[in-house]
Amino acid sequence: MFGGLEMVELGRGLAYGGAGIAFGLAGCGSAWGIAIASHQAGGVLREKPDLFGRMLIFIGLPGTQGFYGFIMAFLLMAQTGLIRGEQINVAPGTGLALFFVGLGFGLAQLVSAIKQGEASAAAIALVARRPEAMGRAILFPAFVETYAVVALLAAILLLNFLTKPAILEYVTQLAK
Repeated sequence: MFGGLEMVELGRGLAYGGAGIAFGLAGCGSAWGIAIASHQAGGVLREKPDLFGRMLIFIGLPGTQGFYGFIMAFLLMAQTGLIRGEQINVAPGTGLALFFVGLGFGLAQLVSAIKQGEASAAAIALVARRPEAMGRAILFPAFVETYAVVALLAAILLLNFLTKPAILEYVTQLAK
């Protein structure tokens, strides 16, 4: 059967796996969403190269999820001691919960980035025909972004709730 050290290592391993999945899925989604928007923008720019600046905004929007994934992975690693090179105890149950926080967060970022790429492509098509509609068109991908931000906030709250005992234990040890 597993000993105490193996269980702690399992907990940390699951937490770090959640960090990797959070970043990996978010990064994949951003790349996919940017590709969708880029394909649409490429077609528009063949005919209207003067719209490059406007197209660039729409192309870049799905990239935010990759940044959110990096933030989440960093926070998961920081809260469990990896960034500081410390060995904070992470119980297997907490590690599993953190793994699923990373997975759920990563899936939300993956889907929102792809859908934001599609919304950006629709906005690009609108601006190609009516450049004066830029202000309204940017709302399409902005609404999708809202859910990427909500997923980030929910994951941060869950992370803080799940690791609070570990952080308190760490601070208590420092105070001694």
